[in-house]
Amino acid sequence: MTNATIVLEKSILHDGYVHIKEEKIESVGDMANCPSFREVDSVFDCTGKQYVIPGMIDIHVHGAAGFDFMDSSHKAFEGIAQALAKEGTTSYLATTMTNPVKHISKALLNLSKYMGNSNGAGVAEMVGVHLEGPFINKEQKGAQPEKEIIPPNVTLFKEWQELARETIKIITFAPELDNNFELLTELKEIGVLPSMGHTNASYDVAVSAISHGVTHATHLFNGMKGLHHRDPGVVGAALLHDEVYVEIIPDGIHFHLDLLKLILKMKGPERIVVITDGIRAKGMPDGDYNLGGQRVNVLEGKCTLSSNGSLAGSIVTMNDARLNIAKWLGLSIYDQIKITSTNQAKRLGLYNRKGSIEAGKDADIVVLAQNGQPELTICRGAVAYQRNGAFN
Repeated sequence: MTNATIVLEKSILHDGYVHIKEEKIESVGDMANCPSFREVDSVFDCTGKQYVIPGMIDIHVHGAAGFDFMDSSHKAFEGIAQALAKEGTTSYLATTMTNPVKHISKALLNLSKYMGNSNGAGVAEMVGVHLEGPFINKEQKGAQPEKEIIPPNVTLFKEWQELARETIKIITFAPELDNNFELLTELKEIGVLPSMGHTNASYDVAVSAISHGVTHATHLFNGMKGLHHRDPGVVGAALLHDEVYVEIIPDGIHFHLDLLKLILKMKGPERIVVITDGIRAKGMPDGDYNLGGQRVNVLEGKCTLSSNGSLAGSIVTMNDARLNIAKWLGLSIYDQIKITSTNQAKRLGLYNRKGSIEAGKDADIVVLAQNGQPELTICRGAVAYQRNGAFN
């Protein structure tokens, strides 16, 4: 990439270049020091583009383009990965949901096979699994199927982690149902991130769970006990404890926009993690879709269960989520990158190779047009998406 405005972690490099060799960033610098290119090299002239940014990382996404990870098929996994690249997402956690045990087992097995065998350059990279449910509270089930919800079970989790070939990176669970924090203790011992979500825990129980190792909150405000003047609930515990990272869905639907100001004041950009919670309807027309065996109606950006009107994920893209929160909070481009890429990479222990544009890291890079939309997405050194006519 040449003649680019490159967003580095703490500065912007104007009139710069990014040299990619195979799957890695070989060097980054001023055009005055740009290496010469061979005839066989692909050169993208970024003159007139807005920014070159690190690829975004979605750690909570169920599907896109008509597919869901619970479909448990190679076709679905490929379709989702290709769709995510179009929105500037270069890495993701394949997120499961509450289903019969055998269905979750099948999904985990097939996801681990895909991650090991078909997770090549040129598509968004699956870097692990986010297990959302079934160890949750029925009172805060949201769009999770109630009849398949079960108590936290260490033995079952170990079986699933073996099936998944150790690829489960985050578990969303209800800590108040975890007997003596047995599952939480196991997760901390093996380095899986425990996230409180779909939980009806009181403030005191949530604080106790944090003291035992919870450092993450799944889609803050949604699927959890909210703030009350006599019980600050899970929301209060997550906001008041600095060690807890909070996921947010900035689609303008999941919570009042002014609460973003509260989140930013309480957590700062260092502890905010933008997610999409995207479902198979993302990138598709309005209509009815399936989510975990339930019918979901999608209308004008809002996804609701047909049975009771409960919110059921979203269809927001990572890039539109970035643009939304930038507009609503006035965030700098540095903080936009922090909450869509850097924080996620650090959460997953991948910051040595993802989350910023630096020599030696994976060549996960997005070129933005002047309107802020992706025109080119490179995943580990290979083009995963290019808008027609963007580099003519």
